[in-house]
Formats: sequence, C-alpha cells, structure tokens
Amino acid sequence: MPAPDPPDVPDRREVLAHIEATVVDRSTQALSVAVARGHQVDELLDVTLDGAPLPVEEIAGAHGARIHLLRDVPPGSLVVDYRATVHGPAPAAVVDEADWLSFLRPSRYCESDRIGAFARTEFGGASVAELLDRIPAWVAARIRYVPGVSRPIDGAVATLMAGEGVCRDFAHLTGALLRANDVAARMVSVYAPGLDPMDFHAVTEALVDGQWCVVDPTGLAPRQSLVRIATGADAAETAFLTTIGGRVDLTGIEVGAIAQPSLPFDDTSLRRALR
Repeated sequence: MPAPDPPDVPDRREVLAHIEATVVDRSTQALSVAVARGHQVDELLDVTLDGAPLPVEEIAGAHGARIHLLRDVPPGSLVVDYRATVHGPAPAAVVDEADWLSFLRPSRYCESDRIGAFARTEFGGASVAELLDRIPAWVAARIRYVPGVSRPIDGAVATLMAGEGVCRDFAHLTGALLRANDVAARMVSVYAPGLDPMDFHAVTEALVDGQWCVVDPTGLAPRQSLVRIATGADAAETAFLTTIGGRVDLTGIEVGAIAQPSLPFDDTSLRRALR
C-alpha cells in the first residue's frame, strides 16, 4: 500500500532544543538540531560561549540534513538554543539511485551481517509488506523500552542480546533485521510531538516501492507529527552533537515538540512517509 497523501500532518509543529555543555579542550563542534531541508520553517539558532555569541557556519549534510559548525571553540560554558515553527508537510524524501545499495549494507550500529542468519530464520520467506508489519511488531514485543539502559557504543546485536533499550536501539535493531532480509533501511533523528518523556527521537525508514516509509516499533509518537532532523545509516551519522579535537562534557539538554491544532491519530495499518 503506497503512503497516502498527508492531510493529517499537523498544520504547525513547534520544536525546540536547549543544550548546555562544558568545553574542556579547544575543539570544533558539529550540531545536528535544525529541521532538515524541505520544510517551510521559521527558526532561530542562538549559540553562546560564556554568554558571548559564537559564530556559526551552516553546511549541507546528507539527505537534507543541516549541520551547524562551531569551529575552534576555546574552553568555556557552551549554550545552544534552537527554536523552529514548521508549517505544513514537507515533500516526500528524495530517493537517490545509490540509496538501495548504501542502506542494504551493514553499518557500525546496524550489524545486519552479524544477525543475518537469525533474521532470515525468523522472517525468511516473508514479502516486503509482511516484513514491514512483522519486524516492528516483533521488536516491540521482544525489546523492553527502558530509558537510560543502553550505552552509546551499543548496536543492534547488543540490543538483541540485552532485550531492552531506548529509541535508537529499537531503530538499529529494526534496521538491521530489515537489511538482513534485503530491505534497504536507514535511521532518522526527529522531533516527535507526543513523545513522553520528551527528547530527541529515532526511527527507521524502509525503502519500499520506490518510497521511504517510516517505521517506529516504539509507537511512542504519531508518525504524522514527526519532523526530520538528520538521516543516515545509523546513530553515527545522526548524532545531535559531534566533537572533533577535544573533550566536551554534556551538562544539560531539553527538547520540546508540539503539534497544532492537535496531535493526530496514527493508524498503524497505513504506510506513512515522513513529511
């Protein structure tokens, strides 16, 4: 079933991210908190170090991501404030010719090669449509959502063994199981109106019938409300903060997201694209 037109995408989605960190060593920071290209958006990004404004350079990331670089930041107290109002839906994600191959390959956190035999035994012979139903249902049934339980270095294999994790772990395992059954899959960081407790959220996208469809076994927020931030093979390519050349200690984070005029109902029987 193709993804329907998006009449139930909220008219307006308001998002924010507030990040506090201590820059211990002079270093460069890459922020991935801005709403991805393609949305109609009003936004403000304010970055300070010890209360003084820092210069910010925006560069284009892969698959519509917008990365903001803070170059050669000296030690001090770093504060990032981002606010945006997103108006209506964005166009459906572009499918590049190389996507099919790129997102079938194993990656650092989606080790589809290591769980391939298990995945094919568990789901082998299922059609693509069946895989999109069965795999997220299986992950939701087998993996417990436990905030704070997983480590930043954990991937799909660790999640499968532990039987618990957070949204990024659900997304990694879902993506690895799909890839192992020859369905291209990738990870997307999003703002998620309706999420409780509120935070950055991670979901999977599967390439089906020439379109990227969102898959979220956590079921924690309606898919129509999600707002794309960054897209990649796994969390290594979608992190909200990357530090190059020194140490930075994260000391505080607040994320907010609301949908107006109301939060939509998500019919899980429908295939949906991130809009």
